[in-house]
Parts: sequence; structure tokens; C-alpha cells
Amino acid sequence: MPKRTMIEAIREAMDVMMERDDKVVVFGQDVGFFGGVFRCTEGLQRKYGAARCFDTPISESGIVGVAVGMGAYGLRPVVEIQFADYVYPAYDQIVSEAARLRFRSAGDYTAPMVIRMPCGGGIFGAQTHSQSPEAVFTHVAGLQTIIPSNPYDAKGLLISAIENDDPVIFLEPKRLYNGPFNGHYDQPVVPWSKHALSETPEGYYSIPIGKAAIRRQGSAVTVLAYGTMVYVAEAAVSETGIDAEVIDLRSLVPLDIDTITASVAKTGRCVIVHEATRLSGFGTQLAAEVQERCFYHLEAPILRVTGWDTPYPHAHEWDYFPGPERVGRALLQVMEA
Repeated sequence: MPKRTMIEAIREAMDVMMERDDKVVVFGQDVGFFGGVFRCTEGLQRKYGAARCFDTPISESGIVGVAVGMGAYGLRPVVEIQFADYVYPAYDQIVSEAARLRFRSAGDYTAPMVIRMPCGGGIFGAQTHSQSPEAVFTHVAGLQTIIPSNPYDAKGLLISAIENDDPVIFLEPKRLYNGPFNGHYDQPVVPWSKHALSETPEGYYSIPIGKAAIRRQGSAVTVLAYGTMVYVAEAAVSETGIDAEVIDLRSLVPLDIDTITASVAKTGRCVIVHEATRLSGFGTQLAAEVQERCFYHLEAPILRVTGWDTPYPHAHEWDYFPGPERVGRALLQVMEA
């Protein structure tokens, strides 16, 4: 199988679905002629025409509002918010319209739509291009939230999201877009990111939403991570030599609680890693779920390794990220408890 970057895999997922189903439409800021700021939609307008892949005004609320109407009408819109940081003007449309349409209409209407957004830091984009807002969506009943960590998953999960009959938030870690990443443009590739370039089948395939992946089997401690932090966790495990089990959540809502609890019941310890801020981050929910279900199996407190509780620090971006050293310290701490 050919190896693809996440950008290529995401583009191919949209291409496959647009070819299979003429109800699939793609739109957003600069996604048509320009092919998107990260080139995820490059070539789709040339192939399918401006009626099915088109540019919009700079109006996130308008983009999402139009998508809700299209979905209710029977189309399957896939919209791009250029950066996850830009989604807040559309939050009311997402929460009050998209997420509730099935419920408020007693099932007469649905919103089969996907909202794609690059998320996280790593490109020195400062506070307005680097946020990880996944928790603000996981709190909303009626939304599904996905964060892939590799091209294979990104393609299969995006296809499943497009086929889904309810709205899906599809967050794409921009540090993983182009395969193995580095600390800065003039620094060497970080070895633990090598799997960000992966073999990806051509054509159609799907991955079920709500099923986690065990990236590394282990018996001493369970590490829960998603997106870029999966690679950070793997690096920390390798550097500490601890026999940890690394679980890539892939889907935050719905959450594969069975895989999580089975692992923690086996290991008796749990470390949670995410890039977003600590306060009210999704790790808080994970810790509560694990504590409620695995309390009598736990041999140490559940630890979280996260970003800082500050506005995104442009000048200290790589200190803000949980790195292998910080995760490694947490692993050693739970093993010593």
C-alpha cells in the first residue's frame, strides 16, 4: 500500500465519497480554487466542479448554518473551518441547530454534516491558530467528536463521519499533517513521529466511530491519549522503559469506555495526556470515567499531563506542549505510588 500523509489521506477520503455519492459537497474559506490553506481539498473543485466544492465568505456562522440547512434538505456537506480557533462564531449554529435538529424534530430531520478543523499547535501560529478546543464539543449532546492520529485512521474515520447521519466534529492535528514532524523548521525530525506517515489503502474503507486502538500492549500502566499526544506517549514509554499500554482514543464522543476500563483493570494505573489546557480539559472526563469504573483496581492516583492553564503562549510553544519528559515523569510517579 502507498504511504500517505494525513493531508493526502483526508483529501482522498473526500474524493472517494464525492465520487460515490453526489450528495456530498465540500465548502469553506479558500477550499475551492486554492485547495485550502493546508491543501486538504486541492483538486476537488477541478474534478467535481464549483457546485460541489466551493469557496465561501469569511463567515463561520454562515458556513455552518448553510451546512445545517443542506443536511436537513438531504445533502451531506463537509465544511472546513480554516483553523479550529475560528469556530467560535459558529458555535451557536453547531450547538443550537446542528446538534439538536434530530431531537427537536423528533427524528423528522437530521444534520448529516462534518465540520473539519485543523487543531493544536506546532506551526508557531500563536494564540489564534493553535488551540485545542475539543472539550467544548464533547460537552454538547448530539455531536460526535473525532481526532485521528495517523493517515490510515484519518481517511477511514472521515469516510465514516461523512456517512454518519448526525453532525461530526472532525479535528485534525496540524502537526501531523505532513508526516513526521520536527521541533521547528530547521530542527531534525523527531523519531517518535515517524508513524504520522502510514500505509493507507486506496479507494473506499471505513473505521467505526467510537472504537479506540491499542497502539502498544503493556501491563504496568495505561496511557490514554489522542492525536499528536499518542506519539508523545509512545516516546515517553520508550524512554522510561516502563511496560505501558498506550491507547489511542481516536473518538472522544462516542468513547470506547470498554477498551479503557479493560486496560486499567489490568494495569491498575492510568496516565492521561492531551495538548489542551488542564482545567476542564477532556482528561477531566476521562479521569472521572476511569475512577467510577475502576476504583477498586487502581493502585495509584490517576495523573493528567496537559497544556498550561494560560492563553496559548506563542513564545513558549514547545514548553507548553506535553513532551516525552513530562509524560515520562508522570509514568515514573504512578509506578512509584
